Amino acid sequence: MTPVILLAEAKKSAEVTDWGARIGWLVGLALFIALVYWLMREGWKWRGTLQSDLPELPGAPEETGPVRLSMSGRYHGSTTAGQWLDRIVAHGLGTRSRAELTLTDAGLEVERPGATDFFVPASALRGARLDKGIAGKVLTEGGLLVVTWALGDKLIDSGFRSDHAAEHTEWVDTLNQMTNDTEGAR
Repeated sequence: MTPVILLAEAKKSAEVTDWGARIGWLVGLALFIALVYWLMREGWKWRGTLQSDLPELPGAPEETGPVRLSMSGRYHGSTTAGQWLDRIVAHGLGTRSRAELTLTDAGLEVERPGATDFFVPASALRGARLDKGIAGKVLTEGGLLVVTWALGDKLIDSGFRSDHAAEHTEWVDTLNQMTNDTEGAR
């Protein structure tokens, strides 16, 4: 004898009989998700409180001189120099956004629509390098332009990614040359 396979006769799923339990689970899940988001927000605010000793970000001067380089891309965040996971959130530096970078003899101007713009004076620039990650954003090797600069007595790494990645090398060379020229003038 050949085995007979019985197929289900009904072509639709069974009716839900316990609506109360189903709604209870959905409400519980929604409350759990809300709690997780609230805890993340509180952690972000606490990190900002811990970093409140950072001085205010300098504004761009009236006259910055001729433009050396400009770049359009993304700002991925800032961290304590050398510690790529220690995100700086004070003064809006933790907010990822689009960015327009302009490098002049006066320094680096970072314009961020929807977030706080900031300016890094040439005297505060400490160098630049290509890297693969910063504060939760990991890219291919050399896919991120990391600019090291001083804010008060704290060294900060800020990560940028150009819309045209081929520009990164020119930015690293120019920023490092500016840094060497500034150190030589001191």
